[in-house]
Amino acid sequence: MSASLIKQLQTGLSALGLAQSEAQQTRLLAYVALLQKWNAAYNLTAIRDPKEMLVKHVFDALSVQQHLPAGGHWIDIGSGGGIPGLVLAIADESRAWTLLDSNGKKTRFLTQASLELGLMARVTVVHARAEDHQGQYDGVIARAVTETADFIGFTHHLCAPEGSWWLMKGQYPQHELAVLPNHFQVTTTELHVPALAAERWLVRCQAQNQEA
Repeated sequence: MSASLIKQLQTGLSALGLAQSEAQQTRLLAYVALLQKWNAAYNLTAIRDPKEMLVKHVFDALSVQQHLPAGGHWIDIGSGGGIPGLVLAIADESRAWTLLDSNGKKTRFLTQASLELGLMARVTVVHARAEDHQGQYDGVIARAVTETADFIGFTHHLCAPEGSWWLMKGQYPQHELAVLPNHFQVTTTELHVPALAAERWLVRCQAQNQEA
């Protein structure tokens, strides 16, 4: 990796307030290299420039790190190139991850990347649709998915009773949140992604106990 990319990573981590070890920084840069390599054949992302990948994929994923609870078993729905799940698995060793995607090319990349990055002990890759997968997770997270209510609908069986849904959004999803049932407690947090002049939000939804 070039010195400029290393410097860009360190500057971004500092702006995010994240302390990452040398080994973690090496893994984050190795992830970008793998994404760039596999992208040539598998078209995982429209972004080709590694510096742009660092901003729009790595920093974008890392922007939620300080807002998520530590520990637990999490699932990244439609993980694609591993955003945010694979990146967050590098950044925080306290969580176990399931990376789910219905695209076989993407799950092949996720499996190989997890292997090469030494994450197999904490990362499981699943090739399936969310509706067909079974499991109970403390956190159900996704970036750039369908509307919030629809997402909760087709992943409802995956969220543990005390778990939460976490959705990474662009513009503030005012309409989506307005139509959610009242028994969902919603928290929104504005995110700041280094070197990205675009709006970003993190939406947390948790179902509250309803009286019978």
